[in-house]
Amino acid sequence: MALIPAALLAQSLAPTPPYAGQAELSKVEEWVLSQGAVESIAPELAAILGLGSDRLPVKLKSYRTTGGISYTFAVSTNPKQEGIVISALKTIAEKMEIYSVGTAWLTDRSGTLRRTIAVDASGARVIPDNSRAAEFNNIKAFFVKKLEATAPATASSPSPRISATAARVKKETK
Repeated sequence: MALIPAALLAQSLAPTPPYAGQAELSKVEEWVLSQGAVESIAPELAAILGLGSDRLPVKLKSYRTTGGISYTFAVSTNPKQEGIVISALKTIAEKMEIYSVGTAWLTDRSGTLRRTIAVDASGARVIPDNSRAAEFNNIKAFFVKKLEATAPATASSPSPRISATAARVKKETK
């Protein structure tokens, strides 16, 4: 009987595994930092996202959909301005103007949505996070799938070595 409370206490003190999406988003961040293109986010967007008033240096991966919308995962390379900006923007060229229309989200490696902005011809404005949360989750999942598609098939098993159990069985059968 005395062991039961101790076992329960031990279970509650054991570290809980991180939410799977959090670990996956952290891996996407590492992938983008290692292989992404060097770019910057315009000062106006950086400011509205709360990331300073200067151009924000980032590394990014971007994919254009068949509808002309670019899904972009940008990771700040400024150590003072940490953040991940995920966006779904379509560039429009009308007469002498070029502008983007869509949504951008500020998050971090945990995947927690920190700010949502809507972008259109008149500029960008903060909107309620819950208004586009489903789209945010879909685009996060899109980048996790892109990462998984580019990862080598052996990522889950670090080496092709034979397992200890298989080696023991092989040794015993000789």
